[in-house]
Amino acid sequence: MGWSQGRLASALCEASQHATVSREDVSRWENGKRRPGPFWMRHLATVLQVPLETLEGADVHRRDFVKSVAATLIAPIVASDLIEAGFAAALTNRRLTPDKWQDKIARYGRDYMSLGAAEMQQHLTGDLVALQQQLEEPALWAVASRLMTLYGKTIPGTDGSKAVQWYRMAATAADRSEDDASRVWVRGRAAIALGYEGACLPVAERFANQALAISDRPSLGMLNAVMSKAHIAAIRGDEREALRLLQQGCKVFDVAGSEEQQSDFAIPEWRMAVFASLLLARLGHERAAVVEQEVAMRNLPASLPRFATHIDLHRGLMLARAGDRAGGIAYGREALRKLPPERHSLTLRMLLAEIEAAPAP
Repeated sequence: MGWSQGRLASALCEASQHATVSREDVSRWENGKRRPGPFWMRHLATVLQVPLETLEGADVHRRDFVKSVAATLIAPIVASDLIEAGFAAALTNRRLTPDKWQDKIARYGRDYMSLGAAEMQQHLTGDLVALQQQLEEPALWAVASRLMTLYGKTIPGTDGSKAVQWYRMAATAADRSEDDASRVWVRGRAAIALGYEGACLPVAERFANQALAISDRPSLGMLNAVMSKAHIAAIRGDEREALRLLQQGCKVFDVAGSEEQQSDFAIPEWRMAVFASLLLARLGHERAAVVEQEVAMRNLPASLPRFATHIDLHRGLMLARAGDRAGGIAYGREALRKLPPERHSLTLRMLLAEIEAAPAP
């Protein structure tokens, strides 16, 4: 990237928020005298926008590293497929009405909960290309903003920073729609995605604050924004503020919570419990976290095993923070091993990295 060691060190300090690394540390990593631990590995992946698994290789050679990065950036969106989809949409004048696009959004919301990121991305790519040619009316900008937000969630290989580019474009698209519900939802969804993962916290906080400034009406967008701010406070060690925001989030949920059980555009009781479970695990409130985990598991649809893995990783984090770091790491790794690899997500990998980096109490 043409960066100096000092610039990389500064970027890492900004990304980590509450930890520091020096130019000398970067030099030691670069010269092989020392190896960064899991905490700095995930932040290196964030600021360099490369796959975490590439950095985690035992021997990273420059040529293989560059080849791996290129493959990761190109593979998700094959150029010929994009060109074909674009021309096909133009030649056939394949235009859907806003209502038909809303039907697609609902289906994507359901599919996101159960499909792998790669499969979702293939479908989304074609529809986004077609939609680009139809943005003559505000309602379609609202559609685009939601699909772009989902697309950001499917970006593989980095700890949040690449996805942020899509979230920012989605927020701009939502503004074009002039629909406050979409403007709040896009920003709130981006904020909770980053806050839950513990990635790019300043950006997550900015999205959350923007969502709350747009409207004070209770909504799922507002709920996502409030819970994101709660997670940010917990990660920064502000227990009092985190608990205050959790209480505020529960009040919003009482008004705006969803009956629908399986959609990324819904927050039913089990999903709210998943948010609360990780928050309380991060704060070290084990008893309250276990209560939320029981609520989540009791109500979680059997068709969504990925979210059961979330709960197991929360339990691993509690073990690590309680002093059994080795046990927590083993628990988390086993939980992820039991889930089919095609169902692994960036969020799950980041939760495992958080367990591995958990400090002793």
